Amino acid sequence: MKFKRIKSLRGTLSVPGDKSISHRAVMFGSLAEGLTEVEGFLPGADCLSTIQCFQKMGISIEEKSPTSLLIHGKGLQGLRKPDGILDTGNSGTTTRLISGILSGQDFETTLTGDASIQKRPMGRIIEPLSLMGASIESLKGNHCAPLRIQGRPLHGIHYTTKTASAQVKSAILLAGLYADSPTQVTEPALSRNHTELMLNSFGAQVQTRGTTASIKPRPHLAGQKILVPGDISSAAYFLAAGCMIPDSEIRICGVGINPTRDGILRVLQMMGAQITIHPTESETAEPIADLLVKTSELRGCTLKGDLIPALIDEIPIIAVMACFAKGTTIIKDAAELKVKESNRIDVMVKNLSAMGAHITATEDGMILEGGYPLHGALIDSCLDHRIAMSFAVAGLHADGETRILGAECVNISYPGFYRDLERLCQ
Repeated sequence: MKFKRIKSLRGTLSVPGDKSISHRAVMFGSLAEGLTEVEGFLPGADCLSTIQCFQKMGISIEEKSPTSLLIHGKGLQGLRKPDGILDTGNSGTTTRLISGILSGQDFETTLTGDASIQKRPMGRIIEPLSLMGASIESLKGNHCAPLRIQGRPLHGIHYTTKTASAQVKSAILLAGLYADSPTQVTEPALSRNHTELMLNSFGAQVQTRGTTASIKPRPHLAGQKILVPGDISSAAYFLAAGCMIPDSEIRICGVGINPTRDGILRVLQMMGAQITIHPTESETAEPIADLLVKTSELRGCTLKGDLIPALIDEIPIIAVMACFAKGTTIIKDAAELKVKESNRIDVMVKNLSAMGAHITATEDGMILEGGYPLHGALIDSCLDHRIAMSFAVAGLHADGETRILGAECVNISYPGFYRDLERLCQ
């Protein structure tokens, strides 16, 4: 894909359904008894991998439309041993969360994914699930996929995670559904809580006190109607573009603004963005709002500590925004960026430097000096969807032509991204 500077961005759009919530709707609907109806589902590659895994385990999932599903759940013990290996594609969420579910089954499963997944750390779920009694083997002996999981009777534990990770927390809580006593997970900071909210809506008993979530075992889960809000991580690219590019005004409708995910909104406010949040009525536990953003004079800021888990996926586009802000932006406590779909610290520093940015990598983040014009460059996305989308936005406010290699990787989370972006260009 090729991008050049534009004059402005104007218009209204709705972004696809939240990826995290779409994954969980399929998983929990499969474990519930009866029919679960899902509206606003994200038909991206990652979420389709989740559907395929559960279909292989005997769950009937009808696609009424690309964004509307009917899931015929069979209850906690209704999954069957799949024929062959479960392939999670590029999805870390699928890999980690399904491992918790598989740990409590009465069959053995082999779980793998693409080359990226086979490099991502799975020791962080292997340890707690093993403490619960699960048998999980990294077949290459490197604490990564492929994993062989032999389901066993599980017992509840109180586990303290080393990093704030919703995927790790969720894997443990989902294994806790099958345990013989309550399970607790304590994090150093509160990660996104979609699992806790949705499990409760299905009938589970999950409580949260501070950064500790606890679940009681063997609940009766009943099918539900799930409305998936727009993904704030997908909205972030348009929020950033609307702030950076002259004479711009963008309204994004129906976005989920869960407090454990709204870090990008707090950062925009810290940077002086003209953003207005219009809450709308929600039929779910997830708060929803329309977001209006206008061209702004941005200023640098420091991001660290408990704020980081609430915006970890948005750091690449925040780094792009920082290039056009006055002053210095410092991002700390974000070492988790190194083990995403790519090493996002290294990839952002390399590509932004190629465009003329003044950026320095640190052990757990980066430092950016704003105010230096960017110019077009050849960008290697490393097949990371958030990298590709971030540099598409950067290319709209840079001199010359920006070319992105592997640009099609946006299909992982936002298949229509380039079409929506083009529609707003003036």
